Formats: sequence, structure tokens, C-alpha cells
Amino acid sequence: MATGTEPQTNSDTSGDTHHTANRGGVRTGSRAAIAAPHLRTDRWWLAPAATAAGLLAFVVYSTWRAFANEYYYAAPYVSPFYSPCLAENCAPMRAGPNWEVLGGWWGLSPALIILVFPLGFRLTCYYYRKAYYRGFWASPPACAVAEPHKKYTGETRFPLILQNLHRYFFYAAILVAGILTYDTVLAFRDETYAWGHMGLGTLVFLVNIVLIWAYTLSCHSCRHIVGGKLKHFSKHPVRYRMWQFVGRLNARHMLLAWTSLVSVALADFYVYLVASGVFADPRFF
Repeated sequence: MATGTEPQTNSDTSGDTHHTANRGGVRTGSRAAIAAPHLRTDRWWLAPAATAAGLLAFVVYSTWRAFANEYYYAAPYVSPFYSPCLAENCAPMRAGPNWEVLGGWWGLSPALIILVFPLGFRLTCYYYRKAYYRGFWASPPACAVAEPHKKYTGETRFPLILQNLHRYFFYAAILVAGILTYDTVLAFRDETYAWGHMGLGTLVFLVNIVLIWAYTLSCHSCRHIVGGKLKHFSKHPVRYRMWQFVGRLNARHMLLAWTSLVSVALADFYVYLVASGVFADPRFF
């Protein structure tokens, strides 16, 4: 297969051969004349299809829960979708922050205020960008499979140029992870807010916060912040060790992206089941 590094021979009256090639996509006169859409014989479409299905399932579930505005607190657990509670229409809770700084917010669900930050972090994440570009936009659908689009502008135009905000969403994600850590600590209380409690929900929250932190710290922006712009690691041994740790997490960024996505949904769903009375939280002590 021809690669994108081959010289373009197309001519244009304006002299802009680059944009001429883009208008023709990969099937230009300078490319190898292959009649078939691709030469792959494996089930290459399974990966993008599974990715699209998984992401769509999470979008549907999180949208339903964000607009539900109910069953998000079951002492001492507060759903990660609704923490911290920033509106005065939140259910009374002492298991998590309840600052009531935004008033009634026109009766909207407080989750709609909170989810902007972790959603922005994940939407602009390098792995998720690859995932939904391939899964939903077929850009490209898989390696060695040409994308159907005739024009390619990358992330240089609106709205995709907003992907550059990822480094700033990272700082917000750190704050969100800190708040969820606080909620996890408070999950070691019972419904009377006495310490020493541990139930199944406590374990659910523990697993979730470990995965949330692992995914957040495995971010490419975090790796750059920790070890970027250093000319000599030997002069910065602490940052070097931190960079190595983040690098090991970064190698598993895709796995952590999916497991943390599932865990945060399961944590919310667990709170929903307990709060709605489907079952009581099993206690270990």
C-alpha cells in the first residue's frame, strides 16, 4: 500500500499541490492503482464497531443518569456523576461536598454541571480521540483501510481545534479525582455517619478511585508535565522517577481508559440500585 509520505505530482492552477491531493483523498493519480477498497482479509471492522458500541452504551447510560436527577445518594455513598453537589436542589447529603453555590440552577440536574469536566477530559484524551474518530467517523476506520472522506484538515479547524484544551481539562480532572477520593474515604462510614463501616459499595468505590487515578495519571499531558522540557534527567532524579512511573501507566492508557469508564458507570449504577431500594448495601463490618 502506498503511504502518505509519497511525493504528490498533481498540479493545480494555484500551485497548491497539497490541497489538491487532499481533495482527492488517497485515490489520486499519484497513488497505486488498486481497485479494491483495501487489501485486508481479516475482520478489521470488529474493533471500530466494538469501540463505537461501547462508547455509545456509555453515552446513553450517562445521559439518562445525568438528566434523572434522582437516586444519586444512599448514605454514605454519593454517585460520582453528582459529586460535588453544587446546586441547592441536591438531596441532603453529608457523605460528600454539598456547597450549594449555584442556587437552584433553574431546576437542572446537578450532574449536568459536574460532568462537563470529566467529559471534557475524556473527549479530548488522545486515546479517546483515536477511538471515536475511527469508530464513528471512519477517519480512518482501521489501519491500512482508507477513510471515505475526500478532504482531511486534521484538528486545525473548529470544532476539532478545541482538542488542544486537553492539557487544561487535565487539571480539572485532577480536582475531580481528588473530590472522588474524598467521597471514597467517607464511604467507610455507615448511614449514621459513624466510622468503621465497610460494605460492598465501599469496595466498588475503592476500585473506581484507583482506576480513575491510574487513568488520569497515565494521560500524555501528565507525562509531559512531569518530565517534559528536561534536558538532563540526571539533574532531576525525582522528576525522572515520576516520569518513569507515569510512563509505565501511559503504556496501558487504552486499558485504563476503558476500565475506568466502566468502573465510574458501575459506581453510579450501584448507588442508583441502593438508593432506589432494589437491595440494601451488603456490609462486611
